[in-house]
Amino acid sequence: MDFRRATILIGHYGSGKTSLAVNLALRLRAAGKAVTVADLDIVNPYFRTTDHRAALEEKGVRLIGSRFANSNLDLPSLPGALYAAVEDEEAYVVLDVGGDDRGAVALARFAPELVARGDYEALFVVNFYRPLTRTPEEALAVLREVEAASGLPCTGLVNNSNLGKLTAARDVVFTDARVRELSALCGLPVAFTAADRRLRGELEGLSGELFPLDLLQFEPYHKDGRRNGEADV
Repeated sequence: MDFRRATILIGHYGSGKTSLAVNLALRLRAAGKAVTVADLDIVNPYFRTTDHRAALEEKGVRLIGSRFANSNLDLPSLPGALYAAVEDEEAYVVLDVGGDDRGAVALARFAPELVARGDYEALFVVNFYRPLTRTPEEALAVLREVEAASGLPCTGLVNNSNLGKLTAARDVVFTDARVRELSALCGLPVAFTAADRRLRGELEGLSGELFPLDLLQFEPYHKDGRRNGEADV
C-alpha cells in the first residue's frame, strides 16, 4: 500500500480517524520512514491522537498537537511546528482532522500549501454504524461539508465501519455496498477498507485494499449510537 507524503484523515465523530492515524503512522515508521502525526482533532474530547503520545514516541513517531484542543480554536495560534511538518519534504506527515466542518476549518490553514505541492491524500473516513453517516447520502453530505470548510478536495474514501471489539466480519462486509454507493455518488475511489487485524482472514473481495488495524482503547458506539465502554477502531 503506497502513501503520499501527506495523508489527511477527515470524517465524522467516531469514524475512527484517530485509530487510523496511529496505525498508519506506526506502519510508515516500521517501514523506516520519518513520520510526524499532527493532531488537528480540536472538537471531539473522546478520540484524540495525543492520548497515544507515549506509544507513538516510543516507536520514534513525532506527535504535534494544538494546545487549543477541546476548546474554541484560535486559528492564528496554531503551533508553528504544524506548518513545519506540512512543509517538511523529508518526512511523512499524517494529519488527524476531526469535528466535521468545524474541525476542518483548522485544515484550511494548510490547504493552499498542500494543493500547491500536490503530494497529499485527503481521505474521508466513514463508519456507517455512526449516527449521521448511516447511509451513503448522509455520508456524502458530511464529506461535502468538510471539503467546503477546509478548502481541500478529498481524494479517496476509507470504509472504517465497525462496532469496536464487537465487530464481526459480517459487519464489515455488510457495509461494503454502502461505501461503493458513496464512491459512485462522489466520484472518489475507495482507497482501502480498514478492519480489526483479527478479522483479516475472513475478509476478501472488499472495496480497495484491506488495511488491518490494531485496536486502540477508546469508547465505541453500538449501532444505535450508545457507548458500550469497550474499544474502538
